[in-house]
Amino acid sequence: MILPIVFYPDPVLRTKGKLVTQVTDEIRTLAANMLETMRDAHGVGLAAQQVGVPVQLAIVDVSHDEECVTYCRVNGEDKKVAEICPLIFVNPKLEFEKVKTVSEEGCLSFPDLRENIKRPEKLKATLTLLNGETIVLEADGLLSRAIQHETDHLNGVLFIDRMSAATKLGLKRKLRELMPEWEERRAGEVKK
Repeated sequence: MILPIVFYPDPVLRTKGKLVTQVTDEIRTLAANMLETMRDAHGVGLAAQQVGVPVQLAIVDVSHDEECVTYCRVNGEDKKVAEICPLIFVNPKLEFEKVKTVSEEGCLSFPDLRENIKRPEKLKATLTLLNGETIVLEADGLLSRAIQHETDHLNGVLFIDRMSAATKLGLKRKLRELMPEWEERRAGEVKK
């Protein structure tokens, strides 16, 4: 089932998600619905907060853009991105390398807004999958960036929080202008 996506400034987007202590049928159903919602919206990631549920559950799928990832390892073994995506995980723990890169990001909760964001290029993520398996994923590129972006959501952090002070200042007016449009979109989705 396609779920309505929550748009900024809905307070649930600023809510730190509760840990998933057990993968229940409810969590599996939520994950399946989130995957369908993300694909319908042509996104590469979606966090539970973005569908109004403040829990530590997210999805990332960058398999369509595999060339944007130069390495991907799961538990020390090289993997192709298509082998692990869609990646559905709970309770992520991330470690980063010091080298950061700037790249353009968007967010389904901020339609039509794209900005350059500085993030660590590589990450090491400890992720629990829906089958209960915990994996250690090492990646760079778009996969690293998408996992960081979605994990931020799980902690109530938005990509606008990662923007430079100058960009944020210039963005205030743009956000005010976009908010009525987002409200109209949400009202249209709710009526469907």
